Amino acid sequence: MLLWITVLNGWGPTHAWAGSTLWHSHEMIFGFCTAAIAGFLLTSVPVWTGTPAVNGPRLGALVVLWLAGRTAMLVADCAPISSAIVDFAFLPALAAAIGPAIYRAGARRNFGFPLVLLALACANALVHVEALGLRADTAAIGLRAGVDLVALLVVVIGGRIVPSFTTSALRRTGVGYDAQTPAWVEQAAVPGFLLFAAADVVLPASPWSGVAAALSAAVLAARMAGWRSLRVLRDPLLRSLHLGHAWIVVGLASLAASDLGVGASRSLAVHALTAGGFGTMILAVMTRVALGHTGRPLVAPPSARVAYVLVTSAALLRTAGIAALPKAHLLVLTLAGAFWSGAFAVFLAGYAQVLLQPRVDGKPG
Repeated sequence: MLLWITVLNGWGPTHAWAGSTLWHSHEMIFGFCTAAIAGFLLTSVPVWTGTPAVNGPRLGALVVLWLAGRTAMLVADCAPISSAIVDFAFLPALAAAIGPAIYRAGARRNFGFPLVLLALACANALVHVEALGLRADTAAIGLRAGVDLVALLVVVIGGRIVPSFTTSALRRTGVGYDAQTPAWVEQAAVPGFLLFAAADVVLPASPWSGVAAALSAAVLAARMAGWRSLRVLRDPLLRSLHLGHAWIVVGLASLAASDLGVGASRSLAVHALTAGGFGTMILAVMTRVALGHTGRPLVAPPSARVAYVLVTSAALLRTAGIAALPKAHLLVLTLAGAFWSGAFAVFLAGYAQVLLQPRVDGKPG
């Protein structure tokens, strides 16, 4: 993101690989988001399956492979084919790392995660196909598919952890009901989003994708209505999770308005999903899981609270700010990128001690 800010302002060299804008989109989806997905799955799959975690040399190899992909994308102008191969390798390797444990454990509700990773790899390949000059019409498809697949993971994972964490918090405070929604709403959430994703890939910016986005937004909003969001606003860890999911609803509603010709640009709607939904949810999960998996109390430290404010401010600037101040487009983009980067920098500074030290309860991990 910081490199993207320098490119936007003309402070650094532009990235000739298929254009700087495409490089930015690719790296945020297939670089940043896939790192967060890997962290979540490598942490959660052992819990879901009761199998040993990927660690030691195997984990180190995945980290090196991800870093190699980011380095390859920086020098893709010089060696495009080699860079494409190196960058492509990470997602299949991650699927191979978690897939066997899921299938051996017979955890059917988790079978889809390796498949989504492989679908993300295919979307990544579509971007490289156009960048290599093999086709002239695949990068946009790959990027849309990449955004939709990451959003699908947010919908699925958010649907599991947000009500679960919220119910636990409500019970601790003595509230006599759980965070839950009617079964039909929960059952419709993922199929409804998949319908939108299919329309977005095949018939983007059309009435079909607009109607599908509106239906998905309505179902996900109905699902959130049972999560008792107003009851947990005082807890920053929970509030950030609810806000991250709410950004997905806002993004889908904005896409519906744009595709139906009654809203702002599609770019702003997509950034409500990405800068808002992905950025907030990733930060929310990291700040909570880092505490829980190191045996610490689930109380947001000051760094987490500051990071939440920064990432939310960045998302608002990148969406509503751009719409309200079109003449200050570059300044607003720069501030949004700076705030967004600052959110994760503050997280890193505040959580470095948590992440680098042993668990406080003496358990392995």
